[in-house]
Parts: sequence; structure tokens; C-alpha cells
Amino acid sequence: MAAIRRRDTKPEVSLRSALHRRGYRFRKDFAIRVDGKLIRPDIAFTKHRFAVFIDGCFWHSCPEHGRQPSVNGAYWSPKLEGNARRDRDQTAALQSAGWNVVRFWGHETEDTVVAAIEAILRPS
Repeated sequence: MAAIRRRDTKPEVSLRSALHRRGYRFRKDFAIRVDGKLIRPDIAFTKHRFAVFIDGCFWHSCPEHGRQPSVNGAYWSPKLEGNARRDRDQTAALQSAGWNVVRFWGHETEDTVVAAIEAILRPS
């Protein structure tokens, strides 16, 4: 599991590149302290207090593509449930601290994600 990336995954890098090409500037893997907890959104627009997370389908139990491994269920079930619980807790903590938080799945298209982020950053 040491080879599993915490940051700079392919969906993250692709999204960051698309946002940067459109002129957006942001912080990646930015550390935010909330209630003594350290939360690191994949992308943070600090001026707007806007955090973006790109969740992998397996690691965050995507309802569409997530699956339970067939081997070693006693380890993986609590692990994946804990990941989902941590995601909910982090989202709630950031929101209570005044941050706008959005989460996207790794399988969502780059255009869809960029359009959603732009809608929040540039409301019409």
C-alpha cells in the first residue's frame, strides 16, 4: 500500500492542468487545520475558501464503480467504510469552518468537473 498515491493521481493532475489552462490559480494538497484536524483537499482555492476533492472509485466506495474485494474482506470492509466516514467528517468540518466543499468521482469527465467548478467560482 506504500505505492498508493495520496496526491498527484491521474484524475487530479488532469483536472489541475485543465483549470490552469483556463487561468485559475489554486493550491494543491493544501493543509487546512480545522478543530485540531489536518485536512488536505486535492485542490484549494484559498481566496474563495473553496475545496475540491477527487475521490477514487475503489478507495472511497463509489456507488457506481466501487466494489468490495473478494479476498480479505475482514480487512477491506472496515478500511473502505472508514475512508467514506472520514470523507463525510472532513466535508462537515470544512463546511462548519466556512469552506465550500465539492467532491467528484475519479470517473467523472474532466469537462463536467471543470464546468461545475467554474459555476461555483464564477456565478452568473
